[in-house]
Amino acid sequence: MRNPKLELTWIGKDARPKLEPRILLADPEKSHHAKHRVTSADFFDNQLIFGDNLLALKALEQEYAGKVKCVFIDPPYNTGSAFKHYDDGVEHSIWLSLIRDRLEIIRRLMADDGSLWISIDDNEAHYLKILCDEVFGRSNYKATITWQRKYSVSNNFQGIATICDFVLVYSKTERFQNSLLPRTEESAARYSNPDNDSRGPWKAVDYLNQATPEKRRNLCYDIINPTTGAVIKNTKKAWKYDPLTHQRHVAENRIWWGRDAGPRHSAVIVG
Repeated sequence: MRNPKLELTWIGKDARPKLEPRILLADPEKSHHAKHRVTSADFFDNQLIFGDNLLALKALEQEYAGKVKCVFIDPPYNTGSAFKHYDDGVEHSIWLSLIRDRLEIIRRLMADDGSLWISIDDNEAHYLKILCDEVFGRSNYKATITWQRKYSVSNNFQGIATICDFVLVYSKTERFQNSLLPRTEESAARYSNPDNDSRGPWKAVDYLNQATPEKRRNLCYDIINPTTGAVIKNTKKAWKYDPLTHQRHVAENRIWWGRDAGPRHSAVIVG
């Protein structure tokens, strides 16, 4: 019977390492922490583990399975670069097997609301994405974050230069929730509440799309100003929102028609 599952295959995929249970032994000479806890929230169980990372993950599994809230890994990009402590140029199928074995243990370590963040470049990123879909489930893929690792390339570079790397983000289950940083004072200063809206500070944004009416016919419709009864038509640009979304904005009182109630000042409350 043929396997109907959509998956990434490679030579040696079915080979699995035989990992025996492991324990971690602390080196007292290298252990450092405060003499006593200052508050009940202080952590004394931070660990720096020296050794093969697959064996280290296996050793952590017995105590931490299902408890880890956030994991960040920076695996070899497999670009052939020279590194002292690990091989960064293994055969592609070997790299996939090495990463797969570690991802599976990491998933078992993660809490149901935990997340995994993987730093990678475009040499293996797309294969890694499919592999993570297989291990974590495609529905648990959250985002691919692009970050600029340098601002220029060497003058003698030949070919198409890249200056960005990526971070793949996965959750273990749908229970994962973003934990956003508090809004800074600089960001908060951009919002105000001149009409004492019960939902808090807001700011006006443009209600128009950059596309012309010819390009986005589905975003072209008449808007009626409830204050003046004036009909506002698309002339040079389409609206940002479809008719149903606009009606929801109206029902939720999220439209600001401007101080003079003129159609030129249409905006959405975003606070």
